[in-house]
Amino acid sequence: MRLTRRQVLGGAAALVAAPAHAALPDFAAAVQSQMNALGDGPVLLNSYLVETGPDATAFDLTQANAAYVYDNALAGLLLLAAGKRAAAGRIGQALAFAQSHDRQFSDGRLRNAYAAGPVSAPVKLAGFWDAKAGQWDEDPYQLGTDSGPLAWAMILWARLGMTAPALAAARFLDARLRTGLGYEGGLYGFDNAQTLLAWQSTEQNTDLTVAFRALGRTEDSAHAAAFVAAMKGAAGFATGTGPDGRINRAVSADAGIWPYLAGLGDAASARAAIAALRHDDGIGFAQVSDGVWLEGTGFAALALREMGETALAARFLATIGANISPEGYVYATEAPMLSTGLGVGPAVKPGAAVQPFNYYRRPSLSATCWAGLAGLGANPLAG
Repeated sequence: MRLTRRQVLGGAAALVAAPAHAALPDFAAAVQSQMNALGDGPVLLNSYLVETGPDATAFDLTQANAAYVYDNALAGLLLLAAGKRAAAGRIGQALAFAQSHDRQFSDGRLRNAYAAGPVSAPVKLAGFWDAKAGQWDEDPYQLGTDSGPLAWAMILWARLGMTAPALAAARFLDARLRTGLGYEGGLYGFDNAQTLLAWQSTEQNTDLTVAFRALGRTEDSAHAAAFVAAMKGAAGFATGTGPDGRINRAVSADAGIWPYLAGLGDAASARAAIAALRHDDGIGFAQVSDGVWLEGTGFAALALREMGETALAARFLATIGANISPEGYVYATEAPMLSTGLGVGPAVKPGAAVQPFNYYRRPSLSATCWAGLAGLGANPLAG
């Protein structure tokens, strides 16, 4: 069973940090501790610290060595915000090395995930042992390229001054995923049979707006921003469009809140999303989520801080503070499992059911990084 990370539809000054939130530990130090355990040189971090042994689930087995590009770029941005530039550079260098040493492609793309650990040639991709089939297997989402994770790598590269890999990624996006309004979702599948994901995401076009802006690619940035603007309705931002172009009006956390953090939406739109997704002192992934998603609670707290709603932000951060693993990472969820209402797909085999996309209570790199950024008051989408 394949259970993957995510399948959803300016300058360094932007990350100058405000004083840390007193109730939270040093999340950047926790991230660097995991990095230091891997030795020197370019490195990519595990996205989840999974269970091992007899209690391991299918999620643990398939995610044990997965280092997602989005999570690692976010970790680099947290390290930059915390003044740990050399550590952030190790992630930026690892992503650039992966881009230029792919086993199949040389067009500027990144995969959605790689094998965690030190990076060297040949660059290893994430995978897992399929005991039922008796063979090593790979995940078609991890092998693919979504436009949003690539944008986050571009943001990190731009803020590290690594313009060459960032511009190579920009050229790939323009050549393969640019459409009449904004950018399409990405490419999905195994190396010899990748499928264009023709849906479009408000979240991913927000990411691209910021990435192109950081590179000074004004026209590309405006092209992505135009799609985000088209998704704005009276109740806030829609999630995006399906392959048929129909707008999905459902409220989701990143599509609802990130435009505000990126300067593409007003505070009212972010407040509306937080209100629609709120569960006690946190938020869910989407309206169908029946509990707290701690990654989203982190970036919601950051948005609330920027709005001046410090009391509610502090309550959200307190929820995060109550959900920290022994390793110093934030768990992905409060409950054992959180449904997103989305699927992981499309299915690789005709007629096969699309696997549900869920989050599980495991120490999460992305949740930890958003918590750290919120505690520091450092907005990675600004600038």
